[in-house]
Amino acid sequence: MRSRKLIFMPHQTQNKYAEIIWTITEEKYFKDEVAAPFHCFVRLISGEMKVMMADRSYHFHAGDTFLFPRNKVAMVIKQGNKGAPYKAVTVALSTERLKKYFTENNPRHISPTASPVRVLDKHPILESFFLSLIPYYELQDKLPDRLTFLKIEEAISILRTLDSQIDSVLADFSEPGKIQLAEFMEQHYMFNLPLEKFGYLTGRSLATFRRDFKKTFYTTPQRWLMQRRLELAHYEIAEKKKQPVDVYLEVGFENLSHFSYAFKKHYGYAPSEVIAGHRAS
Repeated sequence: MRSRKLIFMPHQTQNKYAEIIWTITEEKYFKDEVAAPFHCFVRLISGEMKVMMADRSYHFHAGDTFLFPRNKVAMVIKQGNKGAPYKAVTVALSTERLKKYFTENNPRHISPTASPVRVLDKHPILESFFLSLIPYYELQDKLPDRLTFLKIEEAISILRTLDSQIDSVLADFSEPGKIQLAEFMEQHYMFNLPLEKFGYLTGRSLATFRRDFKKTFYTTPQRWLMQRRLELAHYEIAEKKKQPVDVYLEVGFENLSHFSYAFKKHYGYAPSEVIAGHRAS
């Protein structure tokens, strides 16, 4: 079975324009940071997924279905379970598609709810919908636009049927406004996103983000992010007794060797020495 990459995906891409995506990863453990510009309607087929956000976490298993809203920052960990690889189906709900849908269907004006991730209970129409997508997985080319829209329209209709408040998410086409920088960065520094994405999510161009960051923190974003991530790693190892191999991904590093090098350069001793009882004076 082929894999197509759009979001929550492994490395290979068969159709970069796909909006209905079948994902398989044979890797034991795959981690990524996401802040997608579209909503993701996801059904987990096998394996498991952990979604860690600034203020809450989710743990999904085979058979779970959820909607992950656009522009929400999260760390995503995907892995197999009980000998089965990670498999998922994702329907991407873009702003363009949703605007077209809501020109013909009046949205219900509902106040947003607290949880950013909408978890759906099991229901026969969910089973039927995702089973109907299976015949498309083997296609090499992009689906005809009309057929794609029909399946996306069906997905939207199902979401609106099962969640009476979902329009507060789907019909919200606003872009991130300029927000308080310090609070956002303190909540999201462990997420390994490009600076351009940090800027966009705080309502700033990259140049304005750099300028405002310097005024707020009196240093560059790169230096501040490195220091905060290392401080969090030191706390996790020293106080929570975690191993470096269990910490480096959680605090925003891509590999263990880079983490160990940066940690020793910053503190003057290796992470293993913290475990052995060494503490910063």
